[in-house]
Amino acid sequence: MTTKRILLSVVLVAALGSAASVANAQSFPNRPIRLIVSFPPGGAVDVIARTVGTPLGQRLGQNVVIDNRPGSNGNISAELAANARPDGHTLLLGSDSLFGINPHLYSRMPVDLSKAFVPVANLVTNMIILAVNPDKVPSKTLGEFVAFARNANPPLFYASIGNGSQHHIAMELLKRTAKIDLTHVPYKGGGPAGIATVGGETVAMFGGGAVVPLVRSGKLRALAVSSTKRSPTLPELPTIAETYPGYSVTIWQGLFAPAGTPPEILTKLRTEVQEVLKMPDVAQKLLNAGSGEPSLISVEEFSAMIAEDYVRYGRVIKDTGIKVDN
Repeated sequence: MTTKRILLSVVLVAALGSAASVANAQSFPNRPIRLIVSFPPGGAVDVIARTVGTPLGQRLGQNVVIDNRPGSNGNISAELAANARPDGHTLLLGSDSLFGINPHLYSRMPVDLSKAFVPVANLVTNMIILAVNPDKVPSKTLGEFVAFARNANPPLFYASIGNGSQHHIAMELLKRTAKIDLTHVPYKGGGPAGIATVGGETVAMFGGGAVVPLVRSGKLRALAVSSTKRSPTLPELPTIAETYPGYSVTIWQGLFAPAGTPPEILTKLRTEVQEVLKMPDVAQKLLNAGSGEPSLISVEEFSAMIAEDYVRYGRVIKDTGIKVDN
């Protein structure tokens, strides 16, 4: 074959490939989209999936079907989504704990997350609240709490929603940052952790939306929030970063697609997701449920956030020796 014919063949193949990609994007979606969620129905993350999924499906012209697959801190759902056909019809609702914590926490991961997925869009960001038992801890500010904890002998007990959770990591990061010692007591979820702290089994905890009613009722006292900006729900609370610059634990939930998903389909998904997140009723539903605020950042910013969390959480886990059984 002559050089001219070879070049002509290459151009023809490229053109056909480009035409096929455009056709795929134009026909997408041609059936319902399966959104795999790492948490059970009814919780704050499930609310995110359904609040975003319904209008997203309406905009795309196909239903978004929620498939709840809880277990192993998201590893089960990740493996399921990673093995799906990369055509945009199967997506994963993944969290910071899955992408930033699990690879350091588990001795064996079912898939290499960095190779198995591409980020589509960050959906929401949220913070967690540092709260104390007001009968056991007299502190009314973060600074007072740090001083109280530093002088406590034996060290104060704190609750988390589970070993290796963001709530656990957040307190360990505060311990390292403020140079204090606290003893970790893991519980199976936010409800039991809150009950333990109200009851005095533990005296401090980081908690999510479930903590807000306990704070408003006076059963717990909130001292600060973990995010870099103040909470719209409790705007009077300072951030920990106001006392300790650089401290940040931001909980996020994002949309991911299996690696190999055509870029035209990814672009279409990103565009429609951004439009959904701009809807006032969507934002209000997310805030009312304690699920967080819509995140209108670029995919490049989202990717940088994932990488940053991976490094920061990995450092804390390595320094503290946190492990879980697979």
